[in-house]
Amino acid sequence: MNIVDRFLKYVSFCTTSDEETNLTPSTPGQMEFAQYLADELREIGMQDVDLDTNGYIMATLPANVEGKPTIGFIAHMDTSPDASGKHVSPRIVKNYDGKDIPLSEGIILETSKYPEILKYIGQDIIVTNGKTLLGADDKAGLAEIVTACEYLIQHPDIQHGKIRVGFTPDEEIGQGADHFDVKKFGCDFAYTMDGGAIGELEYENFNAASCKITIHGTNVHPGYGYHKMVNSMRIAFQIAVMLPRWETPEHTQGYEGFYHLIGMNGSVEETTLNYIIRDHDHVRFESRKREMEHLVRKVNREYGEGTAEIVLRDQYYNMREKVEPVMHIVTLVEEAMTAVGITPKVQPIRGGTDGARLSFEGLPCPNIFAGGENFHSRYEYLPIPSMEAAMQVILKIIQLC
Repeated sequence: MNIVDRFLKYVSFCTTSDEETNLTPSTPGQMEFAQYLADELREIGMQDVDLDTNGYIMATLPANVEGKPTIGFIAHMDTSPDASGKHVSPRIVKNYDGKDIPLSEGIILETSKYPEILKYIGQDIIVTNGKTLLGADDKAGLAEIVTACEYLIQHPDIQHGKIRVGFTPDEEIGQGADHFDVKKFGCDFAYTMDGGAIGELEYENFNAASCKITIHGTNVHPGYGYHKMVNSMRIAFQIAVMLPRWETPEHTQGYEGFYHLIGMNGSVEETTLNYIIRDHDHVRFESRKREMEHLVRKVNREYGEGTAEIVLRDQYYNMREKVEPVMHIVTLVEEAMTAVGITPKVQPIRGGTDGARLSFEGLPCPNIFAGGENFHSRYEYLPIPSMEAAMQVILKIIQLC
């Protein structure tokens, strides 16, 4: 199967993750997809294919030459809860002409809003139907890894060391590494194929935490609410506006951190605010968490103890400190990219990958582009040459190692 057909097959599986289920994998579609992937890996000739009860897949391509390190390639199977991943219906725009792309009635991929697409004029691009995300994050990464392994199996003349692949569930909800057995994986180092545009290479990422604030109110008839009603939604708005408006995703870039309100649900009696907190600098990261706690204390002083409750949970940390001592694994990717005609773009991830947590568990794991753009949205798209280039980078890393 070629890489495009493989990717189109992968996105037909609904694998949206859900942090509310407290299951692993968090949704049944992920296990269905995992079973398909495990069967496919066996069919192409991978060995030691293992799918565990938590939906994690590991498999081996044995070495055909001695003296090389064991390298891992990792991708995740779930798609983001930020947009629907059900009934994904992609189409290929042939020889993109640089104009706006109608996706569905009233939904247009506009070059004025997404000018990056103009870099891909003349290329074939996979787009959505405007109703769901595409799933290139990270099914493009999966397709690249599987296709590269299939190529090596079909070309035994290419010398390589032992290759391990690992596919994880629930990365999008910060749980992808929860049950990943680094010792069992048995690699000297690894790479996540989970980055964005062609050429991206990342070994710095956000420190990340989730924050849930629950506000308790009191509901009475509004005509008799004087000094009795406590409207939890109004208190929630008060908390939201106390955070600096410029420290949000839409106003930050590069190394700048943010507070991001990702969900709000409420009534007069109870309202919940769900935030994610991000910063590359660990000191500022800790300061952001303290600020959230300070706002809750402030509300409780004004409205009474117990009015607001907060639950903070660290999700992952900046992998830089774990990768810098082994920078040759980053240099290796730069050399591989250059060898296949790609200009490396070394930059910090404004997000995270499974590799961030795995790096802290003893598996240094930089992040390589998967090729997509506009992840987590109905405007997501994937230039086919970018996906093919990512696969070539995998093959070149293996040959250069």
